[in-house]
Amino acid sequence: MLPPAHRLRRSADFSAVVRGGRRAGRRCVVVHLLAAPVGTGEQPAAPLVGFVVSKAVGGSVVRNRVERRLRHLVRDRLGALPGGCRVVVRANPAAAGATHEQLDRDLAGALERVLREAPAGQPRRGRS
Repeated sequence: MLPPAHRLRRSADFSAVVRGGRRAGRRCVVVHLLAAPVGTGEQPAAPLVGFVVSKAVGGSVVRNRVERRLRHLVRDRLGALPGGCRVVVRANPAAAGATHEQLDRDLAGALERVLREAPAGQPRRGRS
């Protein structure tokens, strides 16, 4: 389970991350990352993570299983995320039939790419 301190909950936060953050996609997932603002002078907050699993992925049982699997994989990577960043992980329909290893590989690749391209506090205005 993802600790409550790391959960993205508000709809406005999801929208801000998807619209203003960087994006990297793989076959099973798309990861959006919005870096924390620079120069606040405070201790960086914990990274916040949210998940989007639409009906295109499958029925409720399949969607919940995909979300649980993604939450588990993201939990193991929380230490690699910069403090104060916000991340949205969106499952593609291929995630429903993916193995644990495929989901892990796709999530790792997308996170690596979005972190590599995102200088701290510098939101990008285009799509990647």
